Amino acid sequence: AGCDSGEVPNPAQADRAAPAAAVEDNVVDLRTDGVAAGSEAFYFAAGRSEVESALARVLGAAMNSGTNEECGAGPVDFTDFPGGLAVHFQQGRLVGWNWRLPQDGDARPQGTIRLAGGEVQLGSPRAVAAATPGFARIDASTLGEEFSLGPSIGGFLENEAVSMLYAGTQCFMR
Repeated sequence: AGCDSGEVPNPAQADRAAPAAAVEDNVVDLRTDGVAAGSEAFYFAAGRSEVESALARVLGAAMNSGTNEECGAGPVDFTDFPGGLAVHFQQGRLVGWNWRLPQDGDARPQGTIRLAGGEVQLGSPRAVAAATPGFARIDASTLGEEFSLGPSIGGFLENEAVSMLYAGTQCFMR
């Protein structure tokens, strides 16, 4: 078993000339390099407590948290929020996120979750995803119909629609 390192950039080497833009108070924007929750935006490497607090204000209280000790990138802590959003941390720093279709028993989010800057969202038809610039099938995936949207966003298709989107470090057992 292994996982994707996600190649999270070193924050000391990243270009941070401009601050990450905030979004509406009731929106979580999922970005290639982090997340924005209402008036607060976080690049990968942001502190766990700040990220979790901001997400809870927009989506509601976290539903679950834990640690995946078996990730090839090292132990990854995760926190699940209403609406199918999971955020991933290593050594107390944000390293990734994934957003899946809600499942039975999931709480409804108070706010809205969306992939920033694109037409592709959870539930988008295959044709919309396939027509997006940067779309590429990952034919060698052992996890189902996996695709990428450029170098930083990945996803899965089920029943002819987008069922998950992700960025950064993931612990998919391949």
